[in-house]
Amino acid sequence: MVKRKVKRSREEVSTRGENSAGNGYVVDWDFKTTEEIPVPKKLIDQIIGQDHAVEIVKKAARQRRNVFLLGEPGTGKSMLAQAMAELLPVTELEDILVYPNPIDPNTPKIKTVPAGEGRKIVEQERMKELSETANSRFGATLILLVLLTLPWIMLSMGWVSETMAAASLVVAGLLGIGVILSTQVRATNPEKSMAPKLLIDNSGKTMAPFVDATGAKAGALLGDVKHDPLQSAGLGTPAHMRVVPGMIHRAHKGVLFIDEIATLSPKSQQDLLTAMQEKKFPITGQSELSSGAMVRTEPVPCDFILVAAGNEIDLKKMHPALRSRIRGYGYEIYLNDTMPDTPENRRKLVRFVAQEVVKDGKIPHFTKEAVELIILEAKRRAGRKNRLTLKLRDLGGLVRAAGDIANAKGHQYVLPEDVEEARGLAKTLEEQVADKYIEERKEYEVLITKGKRIGRVNGLAVLGNGGLVLPIEANISPSQSKEGKIIATGKLGEIAKEAVLNVSAIVKKYKG
Repeated sequence: MVKRKVKRSREEVSTRGENSAGNGYVVDWDFKTTEEIPVPKKLIDQIIGQDHAVEIVKKAARQRRNVFLLGEPGTGKSMLAQAMAELLPVTELEDILVYPNPIDPNTPKIKTVPAGEGRKIVEQERMKELSETANSRFGATLILLVLLTLPWIMLSMGWVSETMAAASLVVAGLLGIGVILSTQVRATNPEKSMAPKLLIDNSGKTMAPFVDATGAKAGALLGDVKHDPLQSAGLGTPAHMRVVPGMIHRAHKGVLFIDEIATLSPKSQQDLLTAMQEKKFPITGQSELSSGAMVRTEPVPCDFILVAAGNEIDLKKMHPALRSRIRGYGYEIYLNDTMPDTPENRRKLVRFVAQEVVKDGKIPHFTKEAVELIILEAKRRAGRKNRLTLKLRDLGGLVRAAGDIANAKGHQYVLPEDVEEARGLAKTLEEQVADKYIEERKEYEVLITKGKRIGRVNGLAVLGNGGLVLPIEANISPSQSKEGKIIATGKLGEIAKEAVLNVSAIVKKYKG
């Protein structure tokens, strides 16, 4: 049955002149399953239907330019940003260290070193500190022994009474234990260490950083300083150990991606603009009620490429200066949501299915017939003649749903019937609501499909990707005034307001 459906779909496409291949086949590519389809290793080569955007992103990566991507959800904005990170050189990566400031503890010092060197420096400083701690512990133990021995010597010589000797022994023991515990805590707790803290560690990385800051709050985006509840008696944590880098710092020498950028507060957008201009931004506590607000580091490097994304609504809410910065030192790109229905683009969709299978890693590969149904679905979802949809995230959901069904049935490959079943399971909420509404309305079927009846017409109501036929009736009654009126009630009155006026004018012209 499924094969007949596929064949019928092919014939429909061919007879309507919508198959650009012109040979009656959905895909003019000789393969049995998507196992045979080569999948590019680089993300930039996996992007489909956005050739203009790909060229600009390649250029922006070479020149380190910012990019703003405008387009519908699921058209590849985040994938383009990740691909850009792959194109950046790894040799420029750096580690960032934060040091204690002996002159002003609330202004920790910042130092950058080549990637991989930061970890070595911290280990060396820690070893040095452990050595000093061991010496301190030995000295403290020696002092404790002296303090514990001295009362006994003084008692044996008759210099003090037994009561004074016992009291001296207790005090000496408490002091000695306090010193030993203090050195032990500093030796075992890195938070109490005065060695530098490795703020950004890029050792061993084979790709430039890619940081997705979508929806990030100020502390996560710009960095923060932790609150210290113990700020006295030497029990507090050094200020430099409480510094937490922000996403703008983690993206140093890489890509910072922010989708729906207008969701950032105006202040965060202004701070982001400052970081882009200065290429460094100090870290301070974000809460005014926290002790971290007293700490402000030296400026921390944050030389990132911003890839911002959004839709047309975001343009209105975006900070004008931030957008100007992107436009003046980068590119704005409008992403396609459909592409021409050509043999070449259909082959790209075949590769897309293969890519989704490889990325998922849990679903079987597709047969050629199953891929053809996916392509026909892409054609239907485009909503335009001779076009294929580029909302590939949604289409990928159909691929994964079909793969899950094939797994549940124990199929070695995804078959056409799996895709047909997945189409029912992978419906959006709007489509499910529309189906339920249509099903309920069918129980009250009052359509007349034969003969003729004055004042009645069958109208088509569209809801989502489906629809139903609704009866529309009209009544005529004598006018009580010289001028008659045509009245449409309910939603019909709003939708067909102009049409009603036009009909009224024609009726008056011929009937007076």
